[in-house]
Formats: sequence, C-alpha cells, structure tokens
Amino acid sequence: MDTSQTGPGASEPPDVASEARPSRRERARAATIEEIKETALRLMHEQGRTDLRFSDIAREMGMTAPALYRYFNDRDELLTAMIVDAYDDLGDKVADAREAVDPEDLPGRFYAVAAAYRAWANRDPQRFALIFGLPVPGYIAPEEGPTTEAAQRAMMQLKAMFLDADQRGMLGSPIIAQAHPSLHKPAKDEDEVMTPAGAGPLPPEFFQACLTAWSMLHGFVTLETYGHFSFIGPEGRDALFDTVVRLTAITSGYPWPDS
Repeated sequence: MDTSQTGPGASEPPDVASEARPSRRERARAATIEEIKETALRLMHEQGRTDLRFSDIAREMGMTAPALYRYFNDRDELLTAMIVDAYDDLGDKVADAREAVDPEDLPGRFYAVAAAYRAWANRDPQRFALIFGLPVPGYIAPEEGPTTEAAQRAMMQLKAMFLDADQRGMLGSPIIAQAHPSLHKPAKDEDEVMTPAGAGPLPPEFFQACLTAWSMLHGFVTLETYGHFSFIGPEGRDALFDTVVRLTAITSGYPWPDS
C-alpha cells in the first residue's frame, strides 16, 4: 500500500492548504488595512485630536481619499476598528500584567492591573482619549456591536480580580456596603455577559465596589495622562498612585495588607 501521503509528515491536500493560508491579495489587503489604522493613529498623535479625515490619511499614504473606501465604508467604520483595537490592546496589557504575578498574591495582582492601566494610558494618550475621552464629533458607535463587546472584554479584567478574591473567600465588605436599588438590574445584566463560566455572580454591593474602584483608578490616570499632576513631579505622582491603589482596594473590600 502506498503510504507516501499519510503520517505526520505528509503534506496537506491542496484544497486544505489553500484554505488555511490567505491568498496574496488577502495578505496585501490586510496589510493595507493595518497601515491605514497605523497612519490614522499617528495623525492623532501629531494633531493631538481624535477627529479624523479620510483626505488626511490618504495624503499621508500617497493614496486618494476615494481609494480608502475600498477598505472602510466610511470614517465611522475606521474609528470603530480603531476603538476595538484599543480596547483589545488595553485588555491584553492588563491581563498580561496580572498573570505575571503569583496567583496567590492578590494585592500584587491588583496593583499590577492598576499599574498596567496607568502605563497604557501614559504611553498612548490618544488611544486612551479615543475610548475614554470626549466623543469624536459626529461618530456614532454601533449599538451592542464590536465596540461594546471589546469594552466588556477589557473591563472584565478588573471584575475578574473581585471574582477571584470572592471565590477564595478573601473578599471583604466594601466600606459602602449597600448598593442603591438602581444598580441592582445593571449588576444582574453585567453578570450575564461579563462573568466567566463557573464563577458565581457578584452581589450588587460588589458590582458597585467594582465601579467605584474603576472610577478611583481612572480618575487618577485621567488627571495624570492629561498633565494635571505635572506640578508634583514623577516621584510625587508615583507616591500618589500607590496611595490611590491602596485606598481603592481598601474601600472596595479587596484584600490588602494591613488594611
């Protein structure tokens, strides 16, 4: 029997191989899409604003503005793709930082998540502004679409910290232990889409604590990213950040040494 086409070293049939490997045209299209997004992001950095014009991007790339419509239907579709990329990158950076710390070191993992959030914003203020700043004039995000899903994936990183502490029996009571009734339904809705399989839902008071923790961390990061803490210098900002992280953990019931 001819066994030349069997075994682990055998080549894939032509039709399987062609399906697995993008064509040259597909690779070229994907590369152009990435170049468009990179050019748009660079222009955001240079111009200090998140509003974009196809004509500016096309000019930078040596293309005509109508040629961009072969890759994106309009400016909003481009912005949507960039927002999704930003949320995914933020989520990846935060998750990588958390997983680099011993799973038993809950305070260390909490600090790593906060520090990664801060570092990402300081490193890329225009992308930070794109997803957390003032709405881009005229831009309407698709309802329950890719931007919402990407935001949920990124924000899940903080909630995962609380779920982990809760499953270990280490999550204490937040200082404000009673959630307003208006938060009960959002807490339930978020649990349905942002709770990993096998994890129990967080009670409303801890949903409120998660939001409070994010608000506190985000407040510091926003003020620092936009230069409002420049008067206290790098060492002062680091010390203040450490205080904010500690205060955030303690007030939300997250385990923290000597709290």
